[in-house]
Amino acid sequence: MLRFLPLKLGRLYRCLKLLFLVGLFVILLMNTHNLFASFQKNELTDRRFINLNKCPACFGTSWCRKFMNGQVSFETWGRLRFLDVFNVKNVYFAQYGEPREGTRRVVLKRLGSNQELAEIDQKICKRATGRPRCDLVQAMYKTEFARINGDVRLLTPDVVEGWSDLVHCPSQRLLDRVVRRYAETKDSGSFLLKNLKDTERMQLLMTLAFNPEPLVLQSFPSDEGWPFAKYLGACGRMVAVNYVGEELWNFYNAPWEKRVDLARQLMDIAEQLTNNDFDFALYLLDVSFDNFAVGPRDGKVIVVDAENVLVADKRLIKQNKPESYDVWYESRFEECDREACLSFSKDSLCSRVTVDHNYYAVCQNLLSRYATWRGTTGGLLHDPPAHIAKEGQLEALLDECTKPKKRYGRFQAAKELREYLTKLAAASSSATSR
Repeated sequence: MLRFLPLKLGRLYRCLKLLFLVGLFVILLMNTHNLFASFQKNELTDRRFINLNKCPACFGTSWCRKFMNGQVSFETWGRLRFLDVFNVKNVYFAQYGEPREGTRRVVLKRLGSNQELAEIDQKICKRATGRPRCDLVQAMYKTEFARINGDVRLLTPDVVEGWSDLVHCPSQRLLDRVVRRYAETKDSGSFLLKNLKDTERMQLLMTLAFNPEPLVLQSFPSDEGWPFAKYLGACGRMVAVNYVGEELWNFYNAPWEKRVDLARQLMDIAEQLTNNDFDFALYLLDVSFDNFAVGPRDGKVIVVDAENVLVADKRLIKQNKPESYDVWYESRFEECDREACLSFSKDSLCSRVTVDHNYYAVCQNLLSRYATWRGTTGGLLHDPPAHIAKEGQLEALLDECTKPKKRYGRFQAAKELREYLTKLAAASSSATSR
């Protein structure tokens, strides 16, 4: 934290901050004409800006009418194109309006950086023509995305296995669920590929290969209690999801009672994604403070970045009985010099019924003293009240959940940590209501 930095380093930080502001002001002056033009024009009605012209090499068209009608518009800073240089992830905040419902905030995503999007275009062209540049629309019909045509009844594991984390080890049950719940078609509800139009099939497969986040949100929707943001629709290469709230990082220094409640919810999410009635284990492979958000009204924690979610079908594992399938899998704690790093084996996640990965990921990268983010260490549960710190139970459970000393110790520690946080949250709520 800044108060611990040496005086000289603090002055350097202030100087750099001042230089950044001065530089930004200069850029504003140099782009005055473009600045006014940006505020007058709604670029989300521009087919090229949202890459609608690249379909079916896109993510869908279900929201195109809303985009073209001007119902979706960037919020203030999102209108300034010269600021895109700072928006590497291509995530924007926007307002969506319906005549009878008023406006509400939504999040728009291109699902990748400009470089990643350019690379997928080059890959499509090379596979179709052998050259890095081509007519993208025509090229799509010469790729594997088009070879799975209307004559193919089902989307099968042998075709898409390994395309992305979602389908690193897909079962037929998972793929049927993905196709049946695909939201970028008017005739959703069927798991038969032949019921999709050619363009819809290609868009589905393109999304599955490039960034399957929309398919995760559709297949495991928030309306059914899954802890993900709500998928709204897409137009071209712009996907719209519901705005959840501020990112989890903004609560790092929130009052202790609030942080305890958030920690409890995070452990509940880890449990739900690991053990549920559907026998799908959803393993979070990228866990950081930026990938979770907190609702402003209900305080509910939601996963807002679901690109790196591996789904393992426990029913299939039990049926196929791969080697050591019934042996509990323990994730191994490893020191690393990067922020929010995790150690895991995808093949092990796909072949074991009982896995502690989600507990390990949440404890190590979010809750414990090992959690590091933006140069800060200590985790969400840093600086507990004196009586809790003196008791020592919280620190012991967090340590065992992160870096277990006993065999299978993380499983028991995660269970006891959830119970302990629930007790602390209940005590805080009781004290507040008096």
